[in-house]
Amino acid sequence: MIGMKGKIIILSAPSGTGKSTIISHLIKDADLRLGFSVSATSRKPRGQETDGKDYFFLSEEEFQRKVDNGEFVEWEEVYAGTRYGTLESEVRRVTESGHNLIMDVDVKGALNIKKRYGDDAISIFIMPPDIDTLGRRLRSRATDSEETISRRLEKAEYEMGFAGKFDAVVINDRLEDAVSDVRDRIKRFI
Repeated sequence: MIGMKGKIIILSAPSGTGKSTIISHLIKDADLRLGFSVSATSRKPRGQETDGKDYFFLSEEEFQRKVDNGEFVEWEEVYAGTRYGTLESEVRRVTESGHNLIMDVDVKGALNIKKRYGDDAISIFIMPPDIDTLGRRLRSRATDSEETISRRLEKAEYEMGFAGKFDAVVINDRLEDAVSDVRDRIKRFI
C-alpha cells in the first residue's frame, strides 16, 4: 500500500438522479478505498462550517489568484459572485495517501478533469431512466417550486446530451442496481 497512488473517480449527473445517494453507498465499501477532496468556495462559512474541513473558504481575490495560477482542476461560478472548485493540491493529497478520490462534479468539470488526468481518471455519468421519471423524483422531494423544477429539467436534458463523452453511463432505475454497476466499474478501473 505504501507509495501506491490512488486513482480518480468522477461522477456526474443531473440534479435528482441519485448521485449523492450512490456515493454515500460507495463510501461504505472499504475495498474501494475512497477519499473526498475538500472543495474551495468564495462564499462565507455558514453555521458550524469549518475552514479546511467543510470547505476552504477563500476571499474573491484569493479564489481569483488561484484560478490565475492554474491551481484548480475545475471551478465554476454556481451563483453570481459565488464560486466553487477543486484544488489540484487536494487531488494530490487524497491520491498520494493511497486513496482513490471520488469527485461529485458538474458535467463540464467532469470532462475537464478527465482530460487533465487521462487514464488515471474514470468518468461515470449517472443517467435518470428518462426525463419524466426525473421530473417525478424532483416533484416528490417537495423542496422546489414548479418553476425551479422546470429549470432543473431543462438543465438535465442539456447535461444528458454530454453522457456519450463519459467513460461509462449508468442508468439509475433501481438504486441497488445502479450502486452495484458503479461499484463494479470502479473495481475494474482501480
